[in-house]
Amino acid sequence: MNQYTTNSAQQTIALGTSFAKDCRAGDVLAFFGGMGMGKTAFVKGLAKGLGISADVTSPTFSLVNEYRGEALTLYHFDMYRINTWEDLYSTGFFDYLDTDAVLAVEWSENIENALPEGAVYIKIQAGENEDQRIISIGKGEEFDEDIGD
Repeated sequence: MNQYTTNSAQQTIALGTSFAKDCRAGDVLAFFGGMGMGKTAFVKGLAKGLGISADVTSPTFSLVNEYRGEALTLYHFDMYRINTWEDLYSTGFFDYLDTDAVLAVEWSENIENALPEGAVYIKIQAGENEDQRIISIGKGEEFDEDIGD
């Protein structure tokens, strides 16, 4: 597991941009962290690093946003309101797993049991001040059992 500290939304975006160079078709990035922690900021940087120029916004109401790049497509999910397996199936999430896209899944704590093996966990927590974030990135088995804390 790798851990990073950012001190602004711009630094979180920059970390996402840098992280994108390691992304491959079929990657599932599972984001964990409370409201306002910077999950969407990280995804904005991720999109930029993937060569996507679209304005990335949280898919809170649409559940999934699609961003097409020259090399890869990014599907950005918001699972905040997903509470049951039926809810999850209705998003089409499982169909997206069979694509050659990168999936960025916010509020993954709500669907952790459905995440595929090999998903990359990105846990974002508040740091010592209002703007600081502690960002841990690794495979699921590298985290404590209760990832959502």
